[in-house]
Amino acid sequence: MQVAGKLLHEKAAGLSVMKRQAKKVQEEEAAALCCCEYMNRHGQRSHVAACCCDCEDLDDACDRFLKREPQKPESLSQVAAVVTDRIRVPWLWGGARKVDLSIIPPLVLLPALLHLAAFHFLIGMVVLTALPGLVLWYYYFTHRKKGQTLFFLSLALFSLAYMYYLFITEVFPRGDVGLLQLALVSVGVVLTLLALFHTKRDPGILRPNEESIHSKVAYYSSPTGRNPSLNGGRQDVMMTVANRAVASEQQVEEEMKESNRKNWCQACRAVRPPRAGHCRICGVCVLRLDHHCVWINSCVGQANHRSFLLTLVLFLLTSLYGISLVLQSVCPQQNLLFALLYCPGVYNQYSTALCFTCAWYSSIVTGGLLHLLAIQLINVSYNVTEREARLALREKTARSACWGLVVDTGVYSRGFCGNWSEFMSMGDKVIPPSPTDLV
Repeated sequence: MQVAGKLLHEKAAGLSVMKRQAKKVQEEEAAALCCCEYMNRHGQRSHVAACCCDCEDLDDACDRFLKREPQKPESLSQVAAVVTDRIRVPWLWGGARKVDLSIIPPLVLLPALLHLAAFHFLIGMVVLTALPGLVLWYYYFTHRKKGQTLFFLSLALFSLAYMYYLFITEVFPRGDVGLLQLALVSVGVVLTLLALFHTKRDPGILRPNEESIHSKVAYYSSPTGRNPSLNGGRQDVMMTVANRAVASEQQVEEEMKESNRKNWCQACRAVRPPRAGHCRICGVCVLRLDHHCVWINSCVGQANHRSFLLTLVLFLLTSLYGISLVLQSVCPQQNLLFALLYCPGVYNQYSTALCFTCAWYSSIVTGGLLHLLAIQLINVSYNVTEREARLALREKTARSACWGLVVDTGVYSRGFCGNWSEFMSMGDKVIPPSPTDLV
């Protein structure tokens, strides 16, 4: 076992050295690139002006289409890979940067659909009904493929920026909004972006170390001729099990193997602490993994869960306040609670119709985020992560109420105050414990 562990450790060290050398070569090559040059997917030097040159895959697909011949099974994926690789933006440092195509549809479709919906209330009903449906369809489409996408983050950021732009250009000039109210909305937008930036920094990714790399082998048995209860002068993991007079050596080994298999992540090659989980979308293990949020294109874990809730609260407060100001401006004679449902004469002028349509769009987004915030607050109150709640409901090991909104596993709960106290202080405990404390 020691030999196998040593070989595994040397292999991992060799791969790490090779990766560092390859990364160093890429950095040196990127440093020599001008702002319009880049290294393509084949590792060759290319230029943004040559985006239509030497495109054999596209030429072959066009020839087959014109000749009415069937396309190759891999033709579409190859063409998509070529187009994705060649769409670049000139950059001053390190050459041209690749543009993710998933950020483009929100930038084009959102303004077009909102302006289209402002022409008539029937068109507005169709657009505002179809838009959430399209977003949900795209979510389930990408979620099934377990791939990352910037579509939802782009939609969230552009929606916030575009609503703020229309508020300044369409609502504020009407004279119904004062400078103080504009300043409050502006501060809310800035604080929301700062909280979002802090949320995306690090969810609490589990960093594998040397002990965790060979821990899978080291836990199976102790070296020959050595006291299994000691490990270099320290108390070993097996001591807690070996002291059981009733258990035999075979039972001890089986328990250690089972515990090791449960905590060991094959993908990250690390020992996971309790409540940590592997995200198949990000490809990393996250401490106290709650869920992968497509709206921030990142996981929500131990290090950023508090800032994630803060981002939701700031966005909702800013959105609700902005919606109320817009409705007061375009529907001054109506009560705010009924202005969205009945606002006579709002479609007589295109400017007011556009503001009213944007208020409806913001209300739909706000309603969805209110539901998300409510679920998060309930889970924190019961000390349950979203991942644990879904797993417990699937295995029917939890008590659920209110149509599944409340899920109580009863495993980590310390009471309402204790759960919130643990949640508010868990961000300071992002360093994972050593593997000897996990079994």
